[in-house]
Amino acid sequence: MKSITINGSKREHVGKVATKALRNAGKVPCVIYGGENPIHFSADELSFSKLVYTGDAHTVVIVLEDGNKIDAVMQDVQFHPVSDKILHVDFFQLHEGKEINMIIPVKVIGTAPGVRDSGGNLSRNKRKLTIRALPKNLPDFFTVDISNLNLNDSITVADLSEESFTILHPETQVVCQVKMSRASMEIEEDEDEELEEGAEGAEGAEGTEGASKEGGAEVGKGASKEGGAEGGKGASDKNSEAKSDS
Repeated sequence: MKSITINGSKREHVGKVATKALRNAGKVPCVIYGGENPIHFSADELSFSKLVYTGDAHTVVIVLEDGNKIDAVMQDVQFHPVSDKILHVDFFQLHEGKEINMIIPVKVIGTAPGVRDSGGNLSRNKRKLTIRALPKNLPDFFTVDISNLNLNDSITVADLSEESFTILHPETQVVCQVKMSRASMEIEEDEDEELEEGAEGAEGAEGTEGASKEGGAEVGKGASKEGGAEGGKGASDKNSEAKSDS
């Protein structure tokens, strides 16, 4: 892992008045934990630009005025809520044979066929991963190659695991995946609805046709029967009347 050197001066006073004076002078109050005792020091605000305002992970070599050099990693940084200036930085001292937890960024390379050819979207579920490792085994970043990801494929923590460090996330944790785009999903839904409507329309037409045929036959049959019966009865009655008149 790349290292950044920060030159600092030990702080003789750590009260509010001394801290305010440091900040007014363009200095940042800092503290180093992880040793026998916390070490309070200050450094120029510009010294932190490559450490704080970057997505990369770095170790730090803190060089004090007395010549003492301390290997460390940044643990926390506080910013002013309005001006966004750095107010305070916490470091943790590194020891050669002692593992440490650190947040490592994830970098993606390549082009996924599921995005290029199938219109999917690349979803980056985890842009950083927390690991535990010895200082010498800390990686600068994770490289994730998405060149073989088709639609609905994913890369998980298990795919990035190595023996030199431990990733402090479940193995099934998805780091990135290619998902179907919303536009494609809406098109498929519309097509499914059209197919369903077409099937329902065909069923309705068959039902109507059958009903009209059967209904027409029944009505015609009934009408002919009733009409014939009524007609025959009427004719018989007229013949009887004629006979009686004569």
